[in-house]
Formats: sequence, structure tokens, C-alpha cells
Amino acid sequence: MRISEAQELIREIYGEKDRGRGIRGTALHLGEEMGELFRALRSNDEGNLREELADVLAWLLSISDLLSINLEEAFLERYGEGCPKCGSIPCKCPEV
Repeated sequence: MRISEAQELIREIYGEKDRGRGIRGTALHLGEEMGELFRALRSNDEGNLREELADVLAWLLSISDLLSINLEEAFLERYGEGCPKCGSIPCKCPEV
């Protein structure tokens, strides 16, 4: 499944609710899911990690859709030719 297809699926499932909640409310849900992902990382439970990663992606897709940004296009514009800073694949930027 392409990112744009996933974004369309999330729009079909949650678009009406997302529009009602608005960008701020949807972004707050993304923040909550990030917290759940961090807790799952601490427990190192693969099943829970898979669920939380999927949830984070779903909320990110919802926000992108509310902003009328095709996340697949945005991602390719930013990373399609390698690291945005050094332009290399793999990245050759010094570690920070």
C-alpha cells in the first residue's frame, strides 16, 4: 500500500470525525499516541509496538489530510533524493 492509499483509507474511515475534531484536536490525539508508542518502546512488546506505530501513522495521515497535504508527495519531495542535508544515500552527515 502506498502512503497516498493509506491516507485515502484513513480519510474514508475517520475523515468526518477528523474534520469535526479539527487540526488541533487531531494533533493532540497524535501526541497521545506518541506517548503510547514511547511506553511500548520501554516494554519492548512487539505486538504493542506494531499497534502503536500503526496508530501514530494513522493520526499523522489524518493531520496531513486535514491540511490538504498529500503526505506521499511531501515525503518524496523531502527525502526522495536522499538525506535533505547532505543529499547522500545513505546519509553521510556527521552524528550529532
